Amino acid sequence: MQGLLAMVADRGASDLHLMANTVPVFREVGRLVPYEAFGVLSSSDLMTLITGVMSQTQKETFLRDKEIDFSISLVGKARFRANAYFQKESPAISLRHVPQTVPDLDSLKLPGICRAFAKLKQGFVIVTGPTGSGKSTTVASIIDEINSTRTEHIVSIEDPIEFIHENKKSIISQRELGEDTNNWDVAMKSVLRQDPNVVYIGEMRDPETIAAAMTVAETGHLVFATLHTNSASQTIERIVDSFPEDQQPQIVLQLSMVLEAVLSQRLIPSLDGKRVVASEILISTPAVKNNIREGKTFQIDNVIQTSGNLGMNLLEQDLAGLVNRNIIDRTVAMEYAIRPSVLDKLISSK
Repeated sequence: MQGLLAMVADRGASDLHLMANTVPVFREVGRLVPYEAFGVLSSSDLMTLITGVMSQTQKETFLRDKEIDFSISLVGKARFRANAYFQKESPAISLRHVPQTVPDLDSLKLPGICRAFAKLKQGFVIVTGPTGSGKSTTVASIIDEINSTRTEHIVSIEDPIEFIHENKKSIISQRELGEDTNNWDVAMKSVLRQDPNVVYIGEMRDPETIAAAMTVAETGHLVFATLHTNSASQTIERIVDSFPEDQQPQIVLQLSMVLEAVLSQRLIPSLDGKRVVASEILISTPAVKNNIREGKTFQIDNVIQTSGNLGMNLLEQDLAGLVNRNIIDRTVAMEYAIRPSVLDKLISSK
């Protein structure tokens, strides 16, 4: 396993997939690449590999629950977020490569407004996108910017911890589910007693986590969280719709008060064989807050598209800019667009 993980880091792959009766598969620049030279893994050999990188407690949880999230460190080289599971009665594992050092905002070529997010004193900032879109990396970079420029207490609640942050100007408490806390709900309730200034919630997975995140933001803290949604307006709808109908009016009001921004992003294959970030940015202006309160999320896209002077943009506006600057291919941009007709109008004729 150590050798395979070292290969992931050396090849610059983002993921490694191990399944019984097949060869290891890397994900490189978004594409799956089989590693034929390694040979096929039997179910028993794979079980030995997987449990060999687990603690005894993790092994017991895996065998009991049939799945587990945990992290693996390759000393001096990289970290990995792992999800071990069973499929067709055989073990399997997916490992996400997490670099040793936190990349800065400039190296990721993130929108300049991300630096403004790091200057906020309170409110709710949500980073969204599908799996593998770089959400955790973006949040880690913003947190590192806070860590480097402000004197704050930053508390993260993660499952598992991904990027390791060292104290700089700030102090950082990183709590991992199953290692540092046994219960996500209790950790969320306890965070207010830990004198935080900034709180990072690894993933909002249910209404209870979402409600707790908004409550922390409402009490004067800066909260970052991730969510699996495709656009800014869909993020608003997803949050509201996750609650029972009788609770939604209160949630809508609370969200309109605490939301500062939504950053929705994708990693797009570029013409130079790498990947580039394309993002959609929503800033919670009075007009946006009013649309949220009135349930007019269908109008938010129009507000974003016409508020470029405030730092907002639709995903399609960013994609069009990348196409027009010859960074990504038009066909690829269309594949990633949420609103293809909008993108088609934005791309310059050639």
